[in-house]
Amino acid sequence: MKIAIVNDVPMMVEVLRRVLAEWPEHQLLWVAQDGAQAIEMCAWQRPDIVLMDIVMPHVDGVEATRRIMQSTPCPILIVTADIGACAEKVYQALGYGALDAVDTPALEGKDWQRGAAVLMEKIARIARMEPKSPQPSTLSRQPLKRAVEMSAKAVAKKLVVIGASAGGPAALATILRMLPVDFPAAVVIVQHIDQGFATGMVAWLQHQTGLTVRIAQENDQPQSGTILMAGTNQHLLFKNHDTLGYTAQSPEDLYHPSIDTFFDSVVQQWRGRAIGVLLTGMGRDGATGLKAMRDAGFHTIAQDRQSSAVYGMPKAAAALYAASEIVPLEVIARALTDQFS
Repeated sequence: MKIAIVNDVPMMVEVLRRVLAEWPEHQLLWVAQDGAQAIEMCAWQRPDIVLMDIVMPHVDGVEATRRIMQSTPCPILIVTADIGACAEKVYQALGYGALDAVDTPALEGKDWQRGAAVLMEKIARIARMEPKSPQPSTLSRQPLKRAVEMSAKAVAKKLVVIGASAGGPAALATILRMLPVDFPAAVVIVQHIDQGFATGMVAWLQHQTGLTVRIAQENDQPQSGTILMAGTNQHLLFKNHDTLGYTAQSPEDLYHPSIDTFFDSVVQQWRGRAIGVLLTGMGRDGATGLKAMRDAGFHTIAQDRQSSAVYGMPKAAAALYAASEIVPLEVIARALTDQFS
């Protein structure tokens, strides 16, 4: 991979150079000393991945990420000295399309080795996310029937399931801000984000809405007016018709947590009404799962190209005719409310 470094601290640049030198298959393409220079360099020579610092003078990593993703989009990994100290900015950058975030490795010793290994694993995972033509799974090739029909005496259940990746935090915040406080359905979110950031992201989203937002726990049961978000790198899914749980990922799994795995479990287990929503993101996770939901008779929504920070996952869904409707981000909350009115 051709990798770019954006960092204004020479010592941190040297640390990242040392890490990349351990893997000769990667090439350091260029180094920018601030966000403004990074925007220009990306336009001149687009890298396969940008290692972007957050705190820089003039144009910081948040603004640089926003402008790069608007003009010359490419994979961006936030690499900064202390993620916890600038968590708000990290979530903003993720909202503009950055794929992940990691602390800059220490200068030396075992901490350097450990940090270098984590950084390179994140780079390798992003490399594997290079978009490919979506291949319909066996589950999505044929219309599916819901595993269990609602009993005539059962209380009606309403559910919104949302999958998101790059650009997802900002998109989710937009939707949640527009949902009414008396929204009649439960909401479950699967967002591609490292488990170390999940708790902070939930707290950030809670400030965007009057509904309750929290991490999904083992054996949780979705409740109306409550928003649950997958909180680990394991896959969230329905274990039975109304109970959530986590299942271990396998080494072959590309996306963590998997939106397809979760959407497929909705098809197999959920008894009531449900709407599937696929938002901005790189790659194709969630496309076949959304197709399975539509084939099973559920209403499905994909974010449109113009409002997507990264038009990868919604594009893959559109190619499979997985979405009942493709709409701008600002319309999704209204569409959800109308469906359950």
